[in-house]
Amino acid sequence: MSLNVSAYSIRNPLVAILLFVLLTLGGIYGFMQMKVQQFPDIDLPAVVVTVTLPGAAPTQLENDIAKKVENKLTSIEGVKHIRTTLQTGAATMVTEFVLEKDIQEAVDDVRSAVGEVRGDLPAAANDPIITKVSTAGFPVVTYSVAAENMNVADLSWFVDDTVTKRLSDIPGVSTVSRIGGLQREITVAADPIALSGLKFPISQLSQQIAGIQQDSSGGEAEVGKTTQTIRVLGAVERANELNDVQVAVPTGGTQALGRMAQITDGAADPSSIAKLDGKTVVAFNITRSRGASEVDVMALVDDELAKLTADTGNISIEKVYDRATPIAEDYEASLRMLIEGGILAVVVVFLFLRNIRATIVAAVALPLSVIPTFLGMYLFGFSLNIISLLALSLVIGVLVDDAIVEVENIIRHLRMGKTPYEAAMEAADEIGLAVVATTFTLIAVFLPTAFMGGIVGQFFRQFGWTAALSIFASLMVARLITPMMAAYVLRPEKNRVEKQSALMDWYLKIVSWTLRQRWITIGATLMLFVASLMLVKLLPTSFIP
Repeated sequence: MSLNVSAYSIRNPLVAILLFVLLTLGGIYGFMQMKVQQFPDIDLPAVVVTVTLPGAAPTQLENDIAKKVENKLTSIEGVKHIRTTLQTGAATMVTEFVLEKDIQEAVDDVRSAVGEVRGDLPAAANDPIITKVSTAGFPVVTYSVAAENMNVADLSWFVDDTVTKRLSDIPGVSTVSRIGGLQREITVAADPIALSGLKFPISQLSQQIAGIQQDSSGGEAEVGKTTQTIRVLGAVERANELNDVQVAVPTGGTQALGRMAQITDGAADPSSIAKLDGKTVVAFNITRSRGASEVDVMALVDDELAKLTADTGNISIEKVYDRATPIAEDYEASLRMLIEGGILAVVVVFLFLRNIRATIVAAVALPLSVIPTFLGMYLFGFSLNIISLLALSLVIGVLVDDAIVEVENIIRHLRMGKTPYEAAMEAADEIGLAVVATTFTLIAVFLPTAFMGGIVGQFFRQFGWTAALSIFASLMVARLITPMMAAYVLRPEKNRVEKQSALMDWYLKIVSWTLRQRWITIGATLMLFVASLMLVKLLPTSFIP
């Protein structure tokens, strides 16, 4: 930034005012558009591998799939833990990596390892599904469903059919996952005597039933002047329709499936159970999509469920777990802390400057630095979360530093008998280089955190950029707004006798003593530095408290 911009701003105040009016309006717009989240949307250092083998028992999955995949995954660099979950028909392996591991590199390594072992897996197994673990995948809110005139099976169908369809259309809702309850299962119990008479192996019957439940492409057809895609719908919509489905038999011709098997529409054995206050219930989780706000999602879901319960009348839906409310409370607390920090900074400035006008000129730097920062955060795609608000709270006291330096030097020139206009012009030019150098030194401290690697880097990307943007905004205020305001707001200080405070007298005595006792001062500083380094080793470490 050119150092003579202060003089230009003083001569042409309207330009600087219009610039910061636009930046402030943009910051307000960005603040209103940003989502409130607990953490930034990041991919955690874990990769999930899911392999399905329909009908396979957990012991078979362990021997034929899990052990083979685990042995290959352990050879990947950076693997910390591997957790495997087995249930009928599916094996899920969660591979956790060290924090420094790049998540995309981890996914590529896992995909390569699974690809190498794919040939050793059962031929009937489906292709492995590899997914990343994101903070957006955690449940936002959990509800339980109960009704006096409905059993567990009916409640399960209600959640799977009605609730899921209604909530899936809400913006920001990613998945609706049922907890507990029963899974619908259509059973085809073949009649051994009928199959024996037809010389019909049950394996062939199973293959034909699987083929029945398929839709297929019928090509294309000219309809009017347009080409329409044709689909052949072969799947039945209701279980009782299977009774009339014709099956080709080895003896020739076809027979209705209902004549050789008993078809029942029921529920599978429960694989999970949900209880609330000791009573068995059916519950469901809501997860948000990437980029959505937990607070907004829960509010929209609550509204839709209120309409749903009003429509049904006899069903009770109760919230049993809520992650969005603490997030909203943390957000409000962070904003209060930000405002309180700004107020305290202004009070401290006044105590030392002891000049209302000078304090106002310096205090303007706070809102004019913070609000435009929201515009930059919005353009970067950031959200209002613990990390970004922590960055603003941390630098709130720094944002006014440049303005204080400018104001203090201008007041010094005023006490020389200069007019506010002359004092602002000369003082701003006098320390311009020092202010710019100081600001970019702070930016050089915070900005590198935005480029850290691994999972830590994903968290601190928003921290580093938010701090750097706000500090740079404070530099613009100090070079454009502060000198201009001082030139037109401050009053001459001619013939004013400034009495030195007792605090300053005490401070000057300490400085004088340290200058006389240089070796003692240097030695004490080195001892404190070494002691601090030794204490660091004793402190416990963790990623997040």
